[in-house]
Amino acid sequence: MMLTNTENIPGKNYEIIGLVTGSSVYCKHFGKDLGASFKNLVGGEMKAYQELLDQSQQIAVNYMSEKAAQLGADAVVNIRFSSANITEGGAEVLASGTAVRFV
Repeated sequence: MMLTNTENIPGKNYEIIGLVTGSSVYCKHFGKDLGASFKNLVGGEMKAYQELLDQSQQIAVNYMSEKAAQLGADAVVNIRFSSANITEGGAEVLASGTAVRFV
């Protein structure tokens, strides 16, 4: 499955199948969340939350890719991401794109 955030794939012609999305709500366990909250006091990069977003994004992309594959897609173009804080220590990441089939 080819994944791209561009609208076109150079050298490829395709037909649009439709919109596909993948969503992931992910949270860290209490220990890492507590550790990250201490980081608020001293400042700096909050690696536990960065890992949370990276993992959640990858899960959302995997779900989106699976949905595209079920539709018979060869690629997903124009991929976009959005995220939201659901709870303290929890995040939702939404991946969306256009499933396409090469012709």
